[in-house]
Amino acid sequence: MKLLVAIFVGTALGILASRYLFVGSWLSLILWAIAGLALGYWSQRREAMINGTVYGFVLAFIFMISGYSGSASLISRLPFFAILGVVGAVCGLILGFLGSLGREAIHKGGNHPV
Repeated sequence: MKLLVAIFVGTALGILASRYLFVGSWLSLILWAIAGLALGYWSQRREAMINGTVYGFVLAFIFMISGYSGSASLISRLPFFAILGVVGAVCGLILGFLGSLGREAIHKGGNHPV
């Protein structure tokens, strides 16, 4: 279920950032990072890393597809977009991991279930 949420959030933010919200601005990176950290916080460490990786890939890939307006066919650009998606996946992995670490740090030492 959380994986589906990661896919949905990545897709939604990818489309919103390329078309409507903070278009052409680095400010969208802040929103993306907050969402990645939140996904990591919401999950246990291993799950957070998987969800973060999927979130990052989907976000970067959809962002590139949604914002593409070049003259070459979109199909011809998909391999390059997939490579950028891998970069996004690495960033998402890191954000998911950091979010889960934040969760563990907040709940450490208390009676809170981790």
